Amino acid sequence: MASLSCSASDLAPLFSSNTANATAVANYLCTRFDSIANKLSDTTYAIDNTYLLFSAYLVFAMQLGFAMLCAGSVRAKNTMNIMLTNVLDAAAGGLSYYLFGFAFAFGSPSNGFIGRHFFGLTDYPKPTGDYSFFLYQWAFAIAAAGITSGSIAERTQFVAYLIYSSFLTGFVYPVVSHWFWSSDGWASPTRTGDLLFGSGVIDFAGSGVVHMVGGIAGLWGAFIEGPRVGRFDQAGRSVVLRGHSASLVVLGSFLLWFGWYGFNPGSFLTIAKSYGDSGSYYGQWSAIGRTAVTTTLAGCTAALTTLFSKRLLVGHWNVLDVCNGLLAGFAAITSGCSVVEPWAAIICGFVASWVLIGCNKLAEKLKYDDPLEAAQLHGGCGAWGVLFTGLFATKSYVNEVYPGQLGRPYGLFMGGGGKLLAAQIVQILVVSGWVTATMGPLFYLLNKMKLLRVSRDDEVAGMDMTRHGGFAYAYHDEDEQSIKHAYVMGKIEPNIETPPANLNLPSADV
Repeated sequence: MASLSCSASDLAPLFSSNTANATAVANYLCTRFDSIANKLSDTTYAIDNTYLLFSAYLVFAMQLGFAMLCAGSVRAKNTMNIMLTNVLDAAAGGLSYYLFGFAFAFGSPSNGFIGRHFFGLTDYPKPTGDYSFFLYQWAFAIAAAGITSGSIAERTQFVAYLIYSSFLTGFVYPVVSHWFWSSDGWASPTRTGDLLFGSGVIDFAGSGVVHMVGGIAGLWGAFIEGPRVGRFDQAGRSVVLRGHSASLVVLGSFLLWFGWYGFNPGSFLTIAKSYGDSGSYYGQWSAIGRTAVTTTLAGCTAALTTLFSKRLLVGHWNVLDVCNGLLAGFAAITSGCSVVEPWAAIICGFVASWVLIGCNKLAEKLKYDDPLEAAQLHGGCGAWGVLFTGLFATKSYVNEVYPGQLGRPYGLFMGGGGKLLAAQIVQILVVSGWVTATMGPLFYLLNKMKLLRVSRDDEVAGMDMTRHGGFAYAYHDEDEQSIKHAYVMGKIEPNIETPPANLNLPSADV
């Protein structure tokens, strides 16, 4: 917000020749003017912080979406286990991000690699950020951990979730977010000074920072653990281990869709900002609306493309495939949602659907088992989203969202040259390398220490019973003794006794 100021010495000559009276009037008016200006400034801060808090609540609600999606995608015998891991991602991630993660990500002033202030929110908030910013970034961090939990579902020990979730949200993810989102990050588009390829990486809401990090981490976890028991037969053919509830999958997908309106539009962080002359109808609020539109179109296009593509490939309409296609479109558009035209978002969603289908085919050939297709969806489609931004980012939108530098590169297909695309490729490479170098060895050590995968017997029986004290679904009330034995379902065998040889059966003749 532009600063408003009033000077009594400038106003006094305008009133009268009586210097004393004129000065008194000018001082009074300036005092009232300054009071109004302060109120307007306070109101702007309040509006922006309320907007960011509301966006943080939406992103946090995505955890419920992850929980429902994961629960529906696994077999009933592992429901309690996967639900507990989703709760754990938020709880363990909250403490680790508070103690270390936020400082590593946004602790400025710092170097280009990692932050070094605000551990445990010491000396925070600052004029550059308030508690709402911390809450919003924490919700992003636990989203990355939630992605990984889907890849290693149905076969992972509880202690492994504790370790990897804390490490991912407390160190691995924050370093990546520092590189691309902090004003000190070496590849940040808001960096002061020299920018990578004159542009910096445009990953507005995290196709690379969030989705690729979570997806690649899950890729290594699932690869090191190996497939679930029964996922591939002795001949190496794929065996579908279907989740137990399509209803939960659809519910989770809609909750994630709803939360994505905090994920992408909320990444503007503020809303009360004009792009032109004061009083114009067009401002950051318009860009936020456009971002919500591009997010919607990419998801819808990917869902429909997946629907018809899978119909042609396998011969039926599958709601589970459509839900994954929808999320693939959202994951892809997240990088460039603020800097592309709505028509380009349709292209993004269309390609994202085929990226997901292709990654799933490749995973099947390599005998890679990911119960939620999380690595393929978030890793593969996230990488496509990063590339898409380098191809379709629009000049005017790039300058609005990232102002302050003349001649900033934009999308290759929009006439902006290849510098932005080069920066985007660098992001894919460094994110893949960083997550591989950190999470790969962690999962390998956990596996060597026998802390990663449960025993075969526990996996076959289901972790709800062997690790969590019982199944998620109660089929009768054990507390009601009067009906305890009344509704027990038993197997009824047909009576196929052979009649005696001397039995005189009635004649069929009439």
